Amino acid sequence: ADGETGDNSFNFGFDTDSTGRLLVKVAISYVSIEGARKNLEAELPGWDFDKVRADAKAAWNKELSKIEVSGGTDDQTTNFYTALYHTMIHPNVFNDVDGNYIGHDRQVQNICETKTGSSKLKTENCVEKNASSQSSVPSSQSQQYSVFSLWDTFRAAHPLYTIIDQKRTVDFINTFIRIYEQGGRLPVWELWGEETDTMIGYHAVSVIADAMSKNIKGFDYEKAYAAAKHSAELDHFGLAAYKKRGYISSEDENESVSKTLEYAYNDWCLMSMGAMLFNQRSLGTNRNPRNDAYLKRLSDEIEHYKRRAGNFENLFDTETRFFRPRRNGGFIKPFAPEEVTFHFTEGNSWQYSFFVPHDVSGLIQLMGGTEKFVGKLDELFTTKTKLSGREQPDITGLMGQYAHGNEPSHHIAYLYNYAAVPSKTQQRVRRIMDEFYKPTPDGLIGNEDCGQLSAWYVLSASGFYPVLPGDGRYDLGTPLFKQIVFNLENGKKFVIRAPKVSQRNIYINSAKWNGRRHPASYITHDQIRAGGIFEFDMIDRPNDKAFSSYSSSTVFRDHPAVPVIDGERVFKDETVVTIRSLNPRDRITYSIDNYGEEFARKTQTYTGPFTISETSKVEAYVTSPWNGAESLKVEAQFARRENDWAVKIISPYSSQYTGGGDDAIIDGLRGTANFASGEWQGYQGRTFEAVIDLRKETGIRSVGGSFLQVASSWIWMPDRIEFELSSDGVNFTRVAEIKPGFSQQEMKSVTKEFRQSITPTTARYVRVKAYNFGKIPAWHPGAGGDPWIFVDEILIN
Repeated sequence: ADGETGDNSFNFGFDTDSTGRLLVKVAISYVSIEGARKNLEAELPGWDFDKVRADAKAAWNKELSKIEVSGGTDDQTTNFYTALYHTMIHPNVFNDVDGNYIGHDRQVQNICETKTGSSKLKTENCVEKNASSQSSVPSSQSQQYSVFSLWDTFRAAHPLYTIIDQKRTVDFINTFIRIYEQGGRLPVWELWGEETDTMIGYHAVSVIADAMSKNIKGFDYEKAYAAAKHSAELDHFGLAAYKKRGYISSEDENESVSKTLEYAYNDWCLMSMGAMLFNQRSLGTNRNPRNDAYLKRLSDEIEHYKRRAGNFENLFDTETRFFRPRRNGGFIKPFAPEEVTFHFTEGNSWQYSFFVPHDVSGLIQLMGGTEKFVGKLDELFTTKTKLSGREQPDITGLMGQYAHGNEPSHHIAYLYNYAAVPSKTQQRVRRIMDEFYKPTPDGLIGNEDCGQLSAWYVLSASGFYPVLPGDGRYDLGTPLFKQIVFNLENGKKFVIRAPKVSQRNIYINSAKWNGRRHPASYITHDQIRAGGIFEFDMIDRPNDKAFSSYSSSTVFRDHPAVPVIDGERVFKDETVVTIRSLNPRDRITYSIDNYGEEFARKTQTYTGPFTISETSKVEAYVTSPWNGAESLKVEAQFARRENDWAVKIISPYSSQYTGGGDDAIIDGLRGTANFASGEWQGYQGRTFEAVIDLRKETGIRSVGGSFLQVASSWIWMPDRIEFELSSDGVNFTRVAEIKPGFSQQEMKSVTKEFRQSITPTTARYVRVKAYNFGKIPAWHPGAGGDPWIFVDEILIN
């Protein structure tokens, strides 16, 4: 390898024996060459190729035999074991055979050592003991793991591991805790000892909460809870705004809707973890002040995260019945639920409007009741509307607007159970299994994402799926095989039988658990762990009375949702402001701050729309009529235009980055460092050109513009900016050329103004052109592509 040129090609020459054979074996280590040699010696001794192949086959057969299926077609069986194999490729063992690995502090750590202050102690027999939890972690058998695609895998892959691989589940969570201790926070999307922060949320808490709800032992519950709280209270990725106002606004952060909804679910996981610890400590203990203080703290934290878990309501629009992005206190307009924008993570409002797994009952209420909820689900699967907006290759496997090729949709087909129409879950799930999984090279409808797409199939083919990881339940769907046997680590067998299942018999007529009628549309992890026989009687027609009860989530209604404030953000003479709440019976209180004059600074009860004619800030909150609880406060800024200029955009801007329309470059609103905040106009691969009409001959002393660079997102400062003046709008004279000279390699988000004084001149029209530098350079991941120019304001003095 050439360290100077970065050329990592190798050339070898060999003298072989008369047979011409060349024997090669390879080992790797992320720690050292010595570590790789030890791994090779321990894991691949000698030169017996046939033995290595036989050992590998035996190892995989042992793993794949954890679930035995029978009674399906050859294609179904191939699909199932291919899927099960895929779920076992990641996560990967990261430590060497001697226990060494690179920690998230970039130091060499050892799986058999524990830190005490600044020193390291070798633990006896490699067993870590924790006095506070009175548990022992058998580190002699444990491993450090890597590759945690948690935004994907928290949904089904990790719940599957809690059934067939509890030992590794414990290792995964202990890995999380070590990552927290060494790197300062739980993993988000961890890859080979590095945090990529590729996706959103803090879903390590989901994996931990799910294991705790299933009473899986072997990790320190208290330490895991502390690490989870730390992740929840950070201020990055929109969390600061989320904590302040109860939702993330588009001004704060990209993908604001998705992040708000997923943070709310993560907070439910924290609430559940706190409740489990509270119950453990409060039962069977003697009263003492220290324990009482601990329980009081836990109780406060449970209420805190319970309130945050209800934050999904703050983005629900009662008029459209969708979750929508907000800006400046109101909802962004116009709105189309099929549009793919930067307000969502690899999705749109159709797909994310069903992501409230921790409060499906509350979501049903928001949607207008059971009948309307079912109608909305039906429309999701059957609508003829097509995706619009930005190109997003991850959204695949479409049925209507349901997108099975990407994770946000994976639980949705099971939501019919919560509306007492389980037959629709059964029909949708069977169709997905039949159409989107094939035993062919292109047999998956989307990105495997470290086993999540396949984990959905493994569990769904078994007849159940976890809509809500963290509560120990699995919602029933429709089994694919006549018999499935889970060979559990505790030596017991969990058997699912559906002797009448066929291509036509996809509906459940009744269910039995160990010979007794099973009336619920879910099973519990405790039932699975205990072993036994779960039997389905399958028929060819829907029977929604098969289950006399259906699973229901916790309802959060202790605090009302924040209000919505609407009005023209920038107005000419005056604007009408309206405020509304999620519940029409809520009392809305507001105040108006006229930036110092305070003509109406005192709070007052909202009785109807009001008019403002000066630049102002409106602040409002809601009080519940039921318990007097108050919402968080929301504010909106309204600005009176300082000019009456008009603008003509010569080069069209992107429909995704309009800044609010043509006037965005002269309205006085300044963009944040977030390129999708709504104030920026975006132009890709073309010159930005516009003509500004000052309405009359005006003296001009300087010209300039405000631009954004986020090179990691293909957005750069202009290469040069030209200004021309005219009195008639036809004949223009150049008066300024600005060359920003800004470093193309600055990858972080930067906003910058560029101004240039000119000889005082009188003119009515100002033409501005901003040129990009051509094609994206070779050093950038987007090499050869077209760069963007983002502008939020043309500055004319």
